[in-house]
Amino acid sequence: MKYLRQIGNIALRELDIVVRKNRIYGFCTIVFPLLLVLFFTTMLDQGLPQDLPIGVVDQDNSATSRGLIRNLDAMQSSRVVYRFASVTEARNAMQEGKVYAYLYIPDGTAAKLLAGRQPKISYYYTMTCLTAGSMASKDLKTIGMLGSMAVGQATLSAKGASKQQIKAALQPVTIDAHMIANPQGSYNYSLTTVFVPGILMLFMALLSAYSLGMEMKFDTGKEWLALADNNILVAIIGKYVIHALVFLLVMFLFLYYIFNVLHFPHLGGVWSIVRITLLQVAGSLGFGIFAFGLMPSLRMSMSISSLWFVLGLSMCGSAFPIMGMDAPLQAMSWLFPLRHYWMLYQATVLNGFPVIDVWFHLVALVAFTLLPWFVLRKVKNAMLNYVFIP
Repeated sequence: MKYLRQIGNIALRELDIVVRKNRIYGFCTIVFPLLLVLFFTTMLDQGLPQDLPIGVVDQDNSATSRGLIRNLDAMQSSRVVYRFASVTEARNAMQEGKVYAYLYIPDGTAAKLLAGRQPKISYYYTMTCLTAGSMASKDLKTIGMLGSMAVGQATLSAKGASKQQIKAALQPVTIDAHMIANPQGSYNYSLTTVFVPGILMLFMALLSAYSLGMEMKFDTGKEWLALADNNILVAIIGKYVIHALVFLLVMFLFLYYIFNVLHFPHLGGVWSIVRITLLQVAGSLGFGIFAFGLMPSLRMSMSISSLWFVLGLSMCGSAFPIMGMDAPLQAMSWLFPLRHYWMLYQATVLNGFPVIDVWFHLVALVAFTLLPWFVLRKVKNAMLNYVFIP
């Protein structure tokens, strides 16, 4: 009962700091997460990039070439915005960033098609922007295939082939593709669910280190510890219970928004969502406290936290698969909390698999939660004896 009363007194003191004395908490826990969620969900609301600017160099100017251009313009992710007189103009426009790709149809393309002499059309695309370049190249390749298939269909039809024979000749193998868990291929479903929690985890760790650093900066650490009778464990629990409750509320509101309002796919139940959120918040706060205990300095602890969680966005495996990285980087990926959050999310929430399939990642987040245990004495010593150095 004594410890609960002390934890309550410290929590009330922390709530006063969060609400009245330091506005940075309000910005980092309410304002910034709201802007972050609105930014990502509205930027990717259509799922995939659409109407990417494409250029065309049509030196044939025939009914066939104009048909190819119309088909390209009708595609969802491409839009023909420029018609160039020469390849030089098209290349310059691509270098200036006006178009992501251009299609070159040389003179005599239609005549060679009709004569069965296999004409060549070329397409050029920039991979400076990986996503835009990949999508533009896919559309341009599709246009080339459609052009050749149209001529092949006309030729076989003139020779008296049936529709079934034409289909078998033009497409001997039929592809039956199934995109598991994200059948729409939406970037919103795959990126928002890792980038928003990842950046929020960054702020959780930063604020947990910042909170301890401010106690040392304003020399209020002794007052804080006195409320717990110098029991550092009670002091830590009382201080961070408010942080944990606020971030849990923010995360649950975010998850409610994407699952119930935007209808993001999820096969896991409510308990899977609650469990992963609790571990996410606890692990992030634990890492921030550990970073301060490792280096009892406001500046250094926040630098360590920011560096670690920013690297985690690249090392979690959502954008680039961990299996494709070098062996040392694969081993290093286990040191980032976001990696374990993402593995738990995609297995238990997105796909609905049992947690036993990814039990090690669950244990890893619990381990991040318990990291402060190893630096409690150092945190207490810093509050009692260290002098703040800007």
